Amino acid sequence: MSFAKHVPNTITLLNLFCGSLAAIFAVQGNYVIAAIFVASGIFLDFFDGLAARLLNVKSELGLQLDSLADMVTSGLVPGIIMFQLFRQALPGSSSQTVDWSSGQNLLEWNFPVLALFGLLVTLGSGYRLAKFNIDERQTDSFIGLPTPANALLILSLPLILIFQPQPFLVQIILNPWFLAGLTLFSCFMLNAEIPLFALKFSSWGFAENKVRYLFLIFCLILLIFLQFAAIPLIILSYVIVSMITNKGNDETVSERH
Repeated sequence: MSFAKHVPNTITLLNLFCGSLAAIFAVQGNYVIAAIFVASGIFLDFFDGLAARLLNVKSELGLQLDSLADMVTSGLVPGIIMFQLFRQALPGSSSQTVDWSSGQNLLEWNFPVLALFGLLVTLGSGYRLAKFNIDERQTDSFIGLPTPANALLILSLPLILIFQPQPFLVQIILNPWFLAGLTLFSCFMLNAEIPLFALKFSSWGFAENKVRYLFLIFCLILLIFLQFAAIPLIILSYVIVSMITNKGNDETVSERH
């Protein structure tokens, strides 16, 4: 058992490692590799809690470590990505990536200052994760959009630009007003009092996970046909399905009373 108790935290640390690598590649403008490491970190985050439950080694340390790892993988990295997208969309940037070797003068900026607006995603994620740690309501479900889901939403944008560069999609994504609106929407959804079902499995039975399994099948179908452009639709569907499911549950409870 002494070895087993370290398994969930090891998985969480691997999530943190993936997030750290993703941050480095995001700063360099290598969005594909950054997205791969974020997806890997989210995959690991999906299983660390399950491992803790299966091994019966849940701990307060694991809870705090999980949030710290998520802060990097699903909080810092999408903020950097949004910053980079703002740089591409706003005038005053000569290249797609920041030249860190320049700017020796403290007052010299080699990127549009308004691009820093994208870092609100990181601030909103940090606030959401801090609230999550002290909110006893979020044991079997989420209140507000989980940071991994929000990270996937933000990271889908540069992937669409790279792999599906249809002119109308490029025009929308690289519109500063769209990016500003999405940034504010992201911060709102992260901290909104909207109950959302959790995609983490406590068991593999179909009856108790019917909504999760059906939603994952729906996501797979969308990804096959729409590729990266499906991700924003998946996030929107996640919110809608959660609201419908919760409304149905509330009506059932009301009927019983």
